[in-house]
Amino acid sequence: MLLAAIAAHGDRDAFTALFTQFAPRVKGYLLRLGLPDARAEELAQDTLLAAWRQADKYNPAFGSAAAWIFTIARNLRVDAARRDRLFPRLELMAEEPDPPPPADALIQSSDHAVRVRAALDRLPAEQADVIRLSFFDERPHAEIERALGIPLGTVKSRLRLAITRLRGLLGDLK
Repeated sequence: MLLAAIAAHGDRDAFTALFTQFAPRVKGYLLRLGLPDARAEELAQDTLLAAWRQADKYNPAFGSAAAWIFTIARNLRVDAARRDRLFPRLELMAEEPDPPPPADALIQSSDHAVRVRAALDRLPAEQADVIRLSFFDERPHAEIERALGIPLGTVKSRLRLAITRLRGLLGDLK
């Protein structure tokens, strides 16, 4: 009945009652799924906000309001888990930056860069172009294909040949 009032009139009092009734239960459910307190609170609020926005989609013929709301919570939890697996470093990067590398690592990195540039200069131009586009410009193979006007198979062959040659030229480089 609360969802019907929300869907029909955007009834804020009905939403307040729905929130009061379900927010603690949804948060408890999410905590039992193993979420930290703050994340469970956030997803519980997102769940009830989704219920507010989608109240017109609720159909009592398919189940109770509680079942519908907990399904929203479960789906949001699954989406959050997927995001966390795909982008695990985003939160870490926001919390604390990496310490600067030690001076000897910077010198070694500079020496490596000089050696890599020299090795790239020893490659045939078409192989060096593909390496630069792929690894330095971080372009996907299909984009390299379009940029150079060569078939995708040729892009892959040139990359493979160039990497093999670079390994031979830079074999002791770690």
